[in-house]
Amino acid sequence: MAQREFHYRWEYDLSASPQALWPFVTDTNRFNRDAGLPDVTSADAQAEPGKNNRRRLRLSKLGVGVEWEEEPFEWVRPFRFGVVRRYKSGPVTEARVKAEMREREGGGTHLVYQVWARPRGALGRAVIPVQVGRVSRRKFEEVFRRYDEEAASGERRDGVAQASTLAAKERALLDSLRRKLLDAFEDAELVSRLAEAIESADDFTLARLRPYALADSWGVSRRATLELCLKATRAGLLDLRWELLCPLCRGAQESSSSLRDVSANLHCDSCNIDFSVNFDRSVEVVFRPNRAVRSVEVRDFCVGGPQVTPHVVVQQIIPARERREVAPLLEEGRHRLRTASLQGGQAVLVVADGAQTLTLRADDSDWPDDEPRVSTRPALTFENATGDEQLFILERMAWGDQAATAAEVTALQLFRDLFSTEALRPGEQISVGQMTILFTDLKSSTRLYREIGDSVAFGAVMNHFDVLREAIAAEGGSIIKTIGDAVMAAFPRPAPALRAIIAAQSALASPPEGVRPLKLKAGIHAGPCIAVTLNERLDYFGSNVNMAARLEPLSTGEDCVISNDVRGDPEVAELLEDPSSGLAAEPAEAQLKGFDEECFNLWRVKRKSDSDSAKGR
Repeated sequence: MAQREFHYRWEYDLSASPQALWPFVTDTNRFNRDAGLPDVTSADAQAEPGKNNRRRLRLSKLGVGVEWEEEPFEWVRPFRFGVVRRYKSGPVTEARVKAEMREREGGGTHLVYQVWARPRGALGRAVIPVQVGRVSRRKFEEVFRRYDEEAASGERRDGVAQASTLAAKERALLDSLRRKLLDAFEDAELVSRLAEAIESADDFTLARLRPYALADSWGVSRRATLELCLKATRAGLLDLRWELLCPLCRGAQESSSSLRDVSANLHCDSCNIDFSVNFDRSVEVVFRPNRAVRSVEVRDFCVGGPQVTPHVVVQQIIPARERREVAPLLEEGRHRLRTASLQGGQAVLVVADGAQTLTLRADDSDWPDDEPRVSTRPALTFENATGDEQLFILERMAWGDQAATAAEVTALQLFRDLFSTEALRPGEQISVGQMTILFTDLKSSTRLYREIGDSVAFGAVMNHFDVLREAIAAEGGSIIKTIGDAVMAAFPRPAPALRAIIAAQSALASPPEGVRPLKLKAGIHAGPCIAVTLNERLDYFGSNVNMAARLEPLSTGEDCVISNDVRGDPEVAELLEDPSSGLAAEPAEAQLKGFDEECFNLWRVKRKSDSDSAKGR
């Protein structure tokens, strides 16, 4: 006999907009925890996700075990999301959840939250009205109201949401390590903020401390917060981990405490793809409290939901030979439509003046090569022309900027000083998508030794290393190695490299009284390279590194020779076009050894002379 389905519909008028509420209400892992729901586990930890990422999950409540198959969540950002669960055991046979957010006239959001639940026998008929109709209704409203306050203020209170749970011994250790960190990090306010978070933040926050996200929430410098976390790791307050991310779902597939354990190639079960690890996208550094200070327990209350893959703006399950219309709110920029089972995808460019409607079709042939342009509020039609159900995924191609990537972190001088033994497994090679390489060499150093003697000249060379090191570290770069009196340095971006070398050249050319002026030749190039371990230290190799090395000999010692790639960088262009920088760039051409005698367009960057500045005025 068919069981009567229970249906609950709850409506809320909230003050924040759907866009502001979206990251709060769609973080279903936090929502379920905050609503008092039990944690969940995989029904078979060894099993791979089913068709279109269906999962077998289980939980236990009041001694009753419940197991179900969960379909992938469906959503249209930032207006609606939902999920269907079909239960194998427990008092419910099927449950559906659907949340819709509509913009209210005059501002705010009208949120409609609906639950459909079909009982299994008398127990289900008794449990559902109590657990869903009363308990969940009350708890859900409390959570939605709190999230509304947080969304309106733009600050999630989970970071400092609970009173301290540390025992006296742990609190004493935390205080001792905080004082130790203060000896290495001069910003006492940031140290206090970190200690407060470790003591009182919830486990969700502390399980994956992202330094840039932490900095943004505190309203402070990202680099200062990253350096704080690195020094806190050396002090024993935090533990550092490298997360290896899938390029499609962008979820962590592996986590390692050392670069030595990072593999160049991985597999993502959810996306069913093999991928190559890349330092500037696939590897992110995160932190958590050292276990001796505070043990962090990570539990899952929901394994799906839009915030698991926040770059995905639309996700829909569409049966074979069917169509569906969606109307998302999109950000300008490049997007891609793909499905979970078909290879490749369809590029889509979102622009303000793009088309208002667009049909995107998945079939058994290759995806189209064109890139249609759509508006930020389009009406999209997804058409499944295949003979199988398809999970349609529309995603932003741009990666979020809150990740402190391995490319950035390993380029910091502080990281190399504190973690000098952090290197890849011998023989391992990992791509670095983009790195800026600087080579320098003292001009006429051989003559310097002849003229002033070995001892004095050696002191001058050592002093020049100190000047270079300070200038490079100040701009977020690091010295990779020294060869005689030459230096190889790396930076995440070109503009800081250029600022660093110009500052170093100026300091060496105009030293304090009694110190001999020095001229420093320099060359900069930017591009992909390979990270390897050489002499037990992290190093970089590849044709772009070789090209940077070929540019330094072309320098006169009063300029820095940069490649066309560096000159074309937007930050470098802005720097050179800024009159207050005092810099001038002159075009040049040269053939570089080892590059098939190809003629390269180069630029000589130097400080404008007083006469040049006068002419400019």
